Amino acid sequence: MNVADLLVDGFGRIQGVVHRAVDGLTGEQLTARLGPDANSIAWLVWHLARVQDDHVADVAGTEQVWTGQDWHRRFGLPFPPADIGYGHSSADVAAVQADSPELLTGYYDAVHEHTVGWVSKLDESALDRVVDEGWDPPVTLGVRLLSVLSDDLQHAGQAAFVRGVLLG
Repeated sequence: MNVADLLVDGFGRIQGVVHRAVDGLTGEQLTARLGPDANSIAWLVWHLARVQDDHVADVAGTEQVWTGQDWHRRFGLPFPPADIGYGHSSADVAAVQADSPELLTGYYDAVHEHTVGWVSKLDESALDRVVDEGWDPPVTLGVRLLSVLSDDLQHAGQAAFVRGVLLG
């Protein structure tokens, strides 16, 4: 297995968890919160897709799917197009609405397609490229992609947990 195969497999795992977490749910279930300030499934999936979209587009030097394919208009959220959910308040979380699972999986799948299309062309030497000098040590492409994988898998798992609590 080469590095591209490993990354494609890792991002594919996120896609599988996302679909299992949202498939068949109603809009009410997608936006349900287990506590007054808890994250909903809709917010978790939107956020993980936004993080992946933002970070991969940045390192790939491409436009984000969110704006390039008009997903920001389809969602109609009250946030600037560049918002990815970091630092959101409880009210911001509540503002992320999804009437159907297809809205969430449609956006995630478009992001996933962009991501795997790009990472499938990487070789091992690409992972050492510094992509963010704002940290000490500077962040390499490999570290950035691993960070996205880790963050997204955690949020996808949280969405699956919320689904399990809601459905019993």
